[in-house]
Amino acid sequence: MSNSDAGSPAPVVNFDKLVQRLDDAITALDESRSFAKAGKLPPLFDIVRRVLLQPDGCQAIQDRAERLEKAGVFLGTDWAEPALLQPQLTVYSLQSPQTDTVLVEAMSELRLLAVAMGDFLHESMSAEQAHHYLTQVLAINLQLLFGEGGEAEREQGKLAQISRSVVQHVATRIGYEHVIDRLIDEIWRILQQRPIQVNNVRQMITQIAVCRADPNVDMGSAGQGAERLISSLYGPTQACREDPGIAAYEERLSHMDSSALQGEATGFARSMHDTGLVSPYHATFMRFILENQDSLIAESLGLSMTGRDCLLHYRNLVLTLIREGVFPETAQGLYGLSLLLERGILYQPPVEPALWRQTTLSLCPEARHRLELAYGYQPQPKAWLIQGVLNMLGQPLGVGQGNNPTCQSARALSMWAYNDPDYLLQMVTWAARDNEIIMHFEGTPVSSAASQGGVASAVTLDLDPVSLVVVPHLDRIYAEMGRLCIGREGDPHRWVNPEFHGWSAGRGFSINVDVATGKLKDLDGFLRHFYASYHPDYNGNQPLVHPQPAGVAVTDSAARFIGWHAITILRATLDPEGVMRVYFYNPNNDSGQHWGGDVQVSTATKGERFGEASLPFEQFASRLYIFHYDPLERGEPAAVGEEELARVIDRVHQSWGRDRLPAEAFQAEPPRDA
Repeated sequence: MSNSDAGSPAPVVNFDKLVQRLDDAITALDESRSFAKAGKLPPLFDIVRRVLLQPDGCQAIQDRAERLEKAGVFLGTDWAEPALLQPQLTVYSLQSPQTDTVLVEAMSELRLLAVAMGDFLHESMSAEQAHHYLTQVLAINLQLLFGEGGEAEREQGKLAQISRSVVQHVATRIGYEHVIDRLIDEIWRILQQRPIQVNNVRQMITQIAVCRADPNVDMGSAGQGAERLISSLYGPTQACREDPGIAAYEERLSHMDSSALQGEATGFARSMHDTGLVSPYHATFMRFILENQDSLIAESLGLSMTGRDCLLHYRNLVLTLIREGVFPETAQGLYGLSLLLERGILYQPPVEPALWRQTTLSLCPEARHRLELAYGYQPQPKAWLIQGVLNMLGQPLGVGQGNNPTCQSARALSMWAYNDPDYLLQMVTWAARDNEIIMHFEGTPVSSAASQGGVASAVTLDLDPVSLVVVPHLDRIYAEMGRLCIGREGDPHRWVNPEFHGWSAGRGFSINVDVATGKLKDLDGFLRHFYASYHPDYNGNQPLVHPQPAGVAVTDSAARFIGWHAITILRATLDPEGVMRVYFYNPNNDSGQHWGGDVQVSTATKGERFGEASLPFEQFASRLYIFHYDPLERGEPAAVGEEELARVIDRVHQSWGRDRLPAEAFQAEPPRDA
């Protein structure tokens, strides 16, 4: 690997003296009072910059990462909370022309490397999470590992040397030999969950493709499993295998006979359903056959008899949706369209006219602006919104909340798409056309336009098109409903969840935390009630009819409490190995999490459908703190085994409930006889 473009050699300095000055600067920052810290940062940053320009500079900063954080170098910045950092944003900060931005990003990466290596026990991020984050950072910044210097580096000058050195140092410590392979495994793990938003995945695959195509890069045996991923985007069929470009592919299509077109249709469908990704060439092909041979649409979408029947019955609507919403840029909508047809929801009477309305919907300036900010100006915002609608209706469990504290809103969209699609389409219309949604809380109208503000101070743009338009409104309404509960005793979710999510949410409510004190309360009764309501062995083997909102206490891999999180319980049944599991929807973008001990959330191989997460019933119950139920459907709580309940309670006490034990749990044991 050549570093010839890293800039001119750093001047010869006494490294030991420089590091001593660094230690002194950190101490000065640490000992300064909060109002004086800002004045200590410029000299510290200057020394950090000089250290990072030295051969062993990255290791020196890594060794002092914990001291730097505790001294306050990240206070008041976007890097203050490691758990909120987004790997994709490192591209911009590492290539920034602003010295302070590059330095803070560099220190943050080295801080997380110290966490990943076990040298820094961080209170909000585990070593596993840090390693996972850095793997993504390396994937997105592969050009800093292998590529030649570009325009961004030339603009940066010597700062580019720092960015390159940091990324290479991280890769060296984590291991070059498995960066690509870990990335490929990570991509497949995410794709197994079939998320709607796949921009990050596409970006990672593109970086791998660029890396593999570079003759100057020696990857050894790494990356051998990338071919299926790369071909899914850039060459899923024989006629576009070498990624000829859209114009060249259109020319080839015009000269194909029926047999060749049939082969293309089959190839596109196979690739799409294999990975959940749709190539821009697929959209080009679909628009071509739309005008020339639309009998191949069913083949190109990979439809079963159910989907084909739905397509035949609603042919004009489907053709219009493709014509108005499917372009190379919005190709991903084809996967949603395929799954939408397979679900058969067009047979629900309100859905067809609602989708016809969507094809001609006039967007308000606010909705148009948000879509243009996130996705650009081509195609038109209306096409992006149609793509978003197709994906959400086809993949209701693929909705993600992005980097926003809006799990309640994401959960609502998922529940409506899953259970009440015409209501979802009405919400989209109100938000996109009228820039206002009005819901009712116990008969009182609640307007998103009149709300004082939502849970999120600002909703970011890393969302699917429907969420991008609708979530800001839902977030404000949800917060407003919470404000209407002020003064009531107990948790406001008791009243807000059924009003916010709709009639199918159970009116019964149970919580195992005392709102006033934050301590556990009646854990035994809570668990018996949950088993009686959801466990098939205790509820008369009654399957869950409608998805139900619930709340979990999320813990990290060390079983430390992170926060409360909204999920949806979908079903409880035996997995292929005969273990009773709870299958649930988690809106936090990636459901495959380690919640401490043996509580490892599964997203595949345990009987999960696309988008579902699952845990054995006991493990799930140990992280549950809120659930809803139908008060008229009750099992027999007394029939739950004492040993099983004791195991669940112990899991609670050893994890998120460790600091929430009620006072009586701390009573001293009686003195033993001498």
